[in-house]
Amino acid sequence: MIIHEGYSSLDLVNPIVTLGIFDGVHRGHRALLDCLVARAGEINGEAVVITFSPHPRLVLEQNPANLSFLTTMEEKKILLEDAKIDHLIIIEFTRQFSNIKACDFINEVLVNKIGTRHLVIGYNHHFGRKGEGDFKTIKECADSLDIIVEQAQGFQTEEGAISSSLIREALLTGRLDEANRWLGYSYPVTGKVVRGRQIGRTIGFPTANILPDDQYKLIPANGVYAVEVYLDNQKYPGMLNIGSNPTVNSDKKLRSIEVNILNFDQDIYNSKITVTFRKRLRDEIKFDNTEQLAKQMELDKLNTLQILS
Repeated sequence: MIIHEGYSSLDLVNPIVTLGIFDGVHRGHRALLDCLVARAGEINGEAVVITFSPHPRLVLEQNPANLSFLTTMEEKKILLEDAKIDHLIIIEFTRQFSNIKACDFINEVLVNKIGTRHLVIGYNHHFGRKGEGDFKTIKECADSLDIIVEQAQGFQTEEGAISSSLIREALLTGRLDEANRWLGYSYPVTGKVVRGRQIGRTIGFPTANILPDDQYKLIPANGVYAVEVYLDNQKYPGMLNIGSNPTVNSDKKLRSIEVNILNFDQDIYNSKITVTFRKRLRDEIKFDNTEQLAKQMELDKLNTLQILS
């Protein structure tokens, strides 16, 4: 996959184009992307995805500090490449850009700059100023410009159509199994290992504190999870706690992400680490003492090894 920052000096061959934020690149997105790739293959063309950075809500929301997203741009690039996309065009999103009308965007950018002749959009996709560009509007504009517009069908589950907001809500309420099923993969978090209070060492479970790379990366609900840990191209089993560690900490506002990498004893401070969330084991519990906590962690370890085996 070739990545383009902006749309100047492009040299695309019969581009079949779609556009969107693609937060999570979930199974609903994959249905759209599979359609895009199939159409490109039919005409010996190239599958082209247009996305935007920063996320439009970071530009348009009055209080963006409260926002969180499923994927960083780096994660999105990997997932889109896995979907067999030929070109990814990343357009800088600004307030000025947000005021472009849908028809003007189709004419000035999609046609004149990118050379689009076939546009594939999602079943409920909107773009342009204030989201005015729905399928009907897009089709009317495209017809006058001799562009084929195709609306891909939404990916349906028993719960309805999959959406990024549905997955975010599932992760934030502890419904990891549902979120992973809708994503089509285990939810990841990547960050740097930083120093914590090292209390885990005193009860036989040393932990690595993770500082996420992206401040807007969504962190799942508090609790204990079975995870897979990726470090220096190696994979390890681990159990991870998100929360305030109430047994040893009275400050409920202090939230941390700590992973105990099983059967592992190396100094990895300042290393980059990725964890993928495989199963939520339990809620975070306040025990009467650290001895009770250690006993529970032994049970968590057994459960983790069984799940990951």
